[in-house]
Amino acid sequence: MSSPMAAFLCPPGFAGPRGLRAIAREGSAVTEAARFVGRSTRDRLARHDTPYAARSPQPGQAPVVLVPGFMAGDGSLSLMARHLRRRGHRTYRSAIHANVGCTRDATEALERRVEEIATKRGRPVSIVGHSLGGLLARGLAARRPDLIEGIVTLGSPLLAPGAAHSLLLLDLAVLVRLQRVGLGGLMGADCTSGECARLSWDEARAPLVAGTPFTSVFSRRDGIVDWRSCLDPQARTVEVRTSHLGMAFDPGVLDLVGDALAAARAQRDGELSRRASLQAVPDASAG
Repeated sequence: MSSPMAAFLCPPGFAGPRGLRAIAREGSAVTEAARFVGRSTRDRLARHDTPYAARSPQPGQAPVVLVPGFMAGDGSLSLMARHLRRRGHRTYRSAIHANVGCTRDATEALERRVEEIATKRGRPVSIVGHSLGGLLARGLAARRPDLIEGIVTLGSPLLAPGAAHSLLLLDLAVLVRLQRVGLGGLMGADCTSGECARLSWDEARAPLVAGTPFTSVFSRRDGIVDWRSCLDPQARTVEVRTSHLGMAFDPGVLDLVGDALAAARAQRDGELSRRASLQAVPDASAG
């Protein structure tokens, strides 16, 4: 079948996973979910010996917004949110009920959501995005660096959004047809192959401010997107051995996300300390 996505969204050198074998690899998500259950059970037992104050969000932690992937909603990242809260993070939903709409509209709505949270908490926000959610996160980080402390992307095809499995592209084609016959709130042809797609793509590839904490997680076992498309040259890339779907709840990936958020916080704290030190140095020319 012909792809509903423009050719520029799948540059030469990239190709989506093919066939039933790729989809079968996603079956490991069941095992990854079981690992999460096992980890949660052990953590729950350990929490009985943990003082209540130590379980609460730590005051120095950045707010964390979790952004779901294509055709998913905030509920798909609920297990990740639970894990991060146990590590002391204050998590927020993106307010995306189903990520099936215009990408530019979604980015603008995410910007408003992040700005609201940053204003409320009085500090920049970290964003964790799964798959398409990672593209939204990266685009927003380039567009509004003042709002962002750091970003973590999970299985996000940052270099080639069109390098996806044919079943995913079929789902996308259905959305485009439904939008064409008048069903609102869905991606249309302009979002996948027109000017809207071009503008979204340009924004998602825009340079980030130097030093922006950015971790991109990928898996060669990914049965949904070309893992090579996750290797953004501006990111610290980390390989895991999970399915595409399992990145949302595999315990090893969740630990990695928590570590990346902690590193972003440490980097920001270090920058603030350096600025404070420079301001405290008396002007040698004064007096």
